[in-house]
Amino acid sequence: MEYLHRRRDRVEERLEAVLDDVEPSALADQVRHVALSGGKRVRPTVTVLVCEALGGDPDDALDFAVGIELVHNASLVIDDIIDESELRRGTPSAWSAFGHGPAIVASDGLLGEAFALFSADERAMQTVSEAMVELGEGEATELIAQPSNEAEYMELARRKTGALFRAAAELGAIAADADAYTVETIGRYAERVGVAFQMRDDVLDATADAETLGKPAGHDAAMDRPSIVEVTDLTADEADQRAREESETALEALATIDAPESQSMDYLRDLAEFVVVRER
Repeated sequence: MEYLHRRRDRVEERLEAVLDDVEPSALADQVRHVALSGGKRVRPTVTVLVCEALGGDPDDALDFAVGIELVHNASLVIDDIIDESELRRGTPSAWSAFGHGPAIVASDGLLGEAFALFSADERAMQTVSEAMVELGEGEATELIAQPSNEAEYMELARRKTGALFRAAAELGAIAADADAYTVETIGRYAERVGVAFQMRDDVLDATADAETLGKPAGHDAAMDRPSIVEVTDLTADEADQRAREESETALEALATIDAPESQSMDYLRDLAEFVVVRER
């Protein structure tokens, strides 16, 4: 675990450095509240691990890793406003702490800082822009054209969560100067991990308590949100099995990549297995 912690620590250090330069100070306080209030840092860790697994220097992926984390956090600010969630990661959500207007400004500020980190690389900009389109379409689908069956739910999960996981992995491959086939394949791996992550998240919302989650539980049912449990007739155990199938598909994609055995590859495999058994 020390290996993984060192890489997460490097992401955290770079994240803090980026946020230290945000102006004005009021905006800096708000974006720091959002981005530094905890979080698993799964997406930026994927970026760094993929870069290293494909023969790159993990430090070369740090800006992309921080950027994708900022995009993710910006989307969470808006999610919490829409859901009226007062807690995020066990602390007051941005709108709860600062009000709706400042929270929206904080979300915009996070996106601005993120795209400044991507702007020097055309492939990175294209990757993240495509992910943002998918994310926006997913959010719109969730609010306006809610899925009514499992197939529609899976497409929503791909857009809502899978797209940013895909971008995180593809950014790591881009940082390692990987070829187009490898970028696409590692993206396919990560997208399935993201879908599995979302499905497990839905199950936890339906079955766990708020203290364990660090955020309100039972929110999907209360808000009539299209979770895997709400949209289908699947039990929680059956939904978890679907998530495991997505994890297995991710591992199959990862196995086709021509890369030497390494700790980073081991952790990418572990991630695909972990997201379907996590408890928060």
